[in-house]
Amino acid sequence: QTESPEVCLCFFVCDCFLGAAYTDINQQDHLKISEVGGSVNLSCVTSKASRSTIAWMKQKLGEKPLLIATSYQRQPAAFYNDFDKDGRFEILIAAEHFNLSISNIEPSDSATYYCASLFIYEISFGNGTYLLVKGASPTKHKVLQQPVMNPEHPGDSATLQCTVNTQSCSGDHSVYWFRHRSGESDPGIIFTHGDSSSQCTRSSETVSPTQGCIYKLHKNNLSLSDAGTYYCAVAACGEILFGNGTKMDFTGDGAPKTVRSIPLVLILSNVFFLLAVILFVVLQCKKQKQSEGDLFLCLFNIFSIFLYVLTAQPLRFHHGKK
Repeated sequence: QTESPEVCLCFFVCDCFLGAAYTDINQQDHLKISEVGGSVNLSCVTSKASRSTIAWMKQKLGEKPLLIATSYQRQPAAFYNDFDKDGRFEILIAAEHFNLSISNIEPSDSATYYCASLFIYEISFGNGTYLLVKGASPTKHKVLQQPVMNPEHPGDSATLQCTVNTQSCSGDHSVYWFRHRSGESDPGIIFTHGDSSSQCTRSSETVSPTQGCIYKLHKNNLSLSDAGTYYCAVAACGEILFGNGTKMDFTGDGAPKTVRSIPLVLILSNVFFLLAVILFVVLQCKKQKQSEGDLFLCLFNIFSIFLYVLTAQPLRFHHGKK
């Protein structure tokens, strides 16, 4: 028996809605950094059961987004706006990935790239990945950071400073702080301007009026996980500027205070043990009537115990079975 067109249409629509319910967009990288001529792979993790259209878009600061490519149900991607003209842009489709690969990077590639899911009238966006191309263009604006910040021990406090010198332009600065830990592929955003303090001064004495701002990020009760390189990023005057980074490391041994106090505990335990043994021997000597020879022997035993404790191996902690 052949199903009616209405029933088929109902199954199709329901199937699409069920597929869309599982659609999820996850862009794992907030920031990608590359040199001119390099290559990057922008990750986009999507739901395996998704039946929607997946797309990549590019947006430069202050400009409208441009559609790069789309793919329906993981079919070969269709490109738009001449992004396939020179073969530098490529879509890599896998089971749960819809990645954008850019090769032979040019200065104009600096932008925010969004992965999106399109279904009927609904568009779901990822958080976006900003591609920073180093040496993309000369700039009159500068972002300065102190190169090294060395708190002594965990639990200390530190203040990171970012100095921004720009030509005066309309609008406020948007400031972001990124932390790059050792072993991580890319930095991750940790704070925005709302979490840092700022102080700005303007100067009109030069031909082009300038503005200098100092942004500070306060970190209290530091732990070993706070170690890494901190980058200050400033969106100003139609550009996104990055500092060279401040490396935070601990100048001390990095061990918690409880661990550093263990040698002192061992010394005190040995001293108390020695005193307890001496007291025990003295009490034993007093229980009996002592001749001069017995008293000398008792004192000799005490002295021998004292020498043994001084020359013995220090106490150690062992884990597991002995």
